[in-house]
Amino acid sequence: MASSHCWENPPALSPAGGGGGGVVDDFGGLKAYVAGSAGSKAAVILVSDIFGFEAPNLRKIADKVASSGYLVVVPDFLHGDPYNPNNNNRGMWLQAHTPLKAFEEAKLVIAALKEKELSTIGAAGYCWGAKVVVELAKVHEIQAAVLLHPSLLAVDDIKEVKCPISILGAEIDKASPPELLKQFDQVLSANSGVSSGQTITQFTEVCHFVKIFPGVAHGWAVRYSDDDEAAVKSAEEALADMTFWFDKYLK
Repeated sequence: MASSHCWENPPALSPAGGGGGGVVDDFGGLKAYVAGSAGSKAAVILVSDIFGFEAPNLRKIADKVASSGYLVVVPDFLHGDPYNPNNNNRGMWLQAHTPLKAFEEAKLVIAALKEKELSTIGAAGYCWGAKVVVELAKVHEIQAAVLLHPSLLAVDDIKEVKCPISILGAEIDKASPPELLKQFDQVLSANSGVSSGQTITQFTEVCHFVKIFPGVAHGWAVRYSDDDEAAVKSAEEALADMTFWFDKYLK
C-alpha cells in the first residue's frame, strides 16, 4: 500500500512545461513528453509518481537525461487524471490507476520505441512508477532499471527482477524505509553472488546498486524546491546516479 508520504508535497503541474522536449499526442497509444533525438541509439522511459507526467521537475529530468544521448519518453500513464490533493478517496484513485495497467501500456510504448529501431531501453520510476518499472524488469522488457523512492513493492517483487537495477531510496520514507531497501539489497545480492557497498564507482561489474540518501524524505528526487539548495543537490546526485546506471547498461 502507498504510504502517506506518497501523497505529500504535490508539484504545480504545467501542461506546457519542459525545455528541450515537447508533448506528443500518441506515443504507443499514450500522450507523452518526449525529449532527445530520434537518432539516439538508446531510449529511457521515465514513469511518474502519482502526480503525473506534467510535473515540471520530471520534465527537467527528462531533458537532462536526453542531453546524455537518449531519446526520453515520459508517458501519461494516468490518462490526464493525476492525483488531486483535494481527493479524499485515495483508495479509489489507486484502484483506477493501477501500476499493473500502466505496465501493460508501457509494453506498447516499448513496442513503439522498437519500431523506431531503438531496442536498447531503460526505465526509471518514481514512487508509484517504480512498481511499473519493476514489472517491466521481471519480463525482459528493459535492459536497465532505476527506482527512486519506490512504493508498492515487496521483497517478492525484487526477487523476480531480471535486469540490472539501481534502487535509490530516502532515509525518511514510510513507503520504502531503509530496512526494506536493505532487504531488497540482500535479495539481489543472493541472486547475483555479490553485495552492495557505499560508492557507485565500485559497481562497474555487478547487476545491482542500492543507495540510501541521508537526510532526505520520500519524493526528494522529483518533488524538490528549486529554492532549497540542499534539496536540489540531493536531487542532482540522484540524477547523476541514474544517468550513470543507464550509461553503463544501455551504451
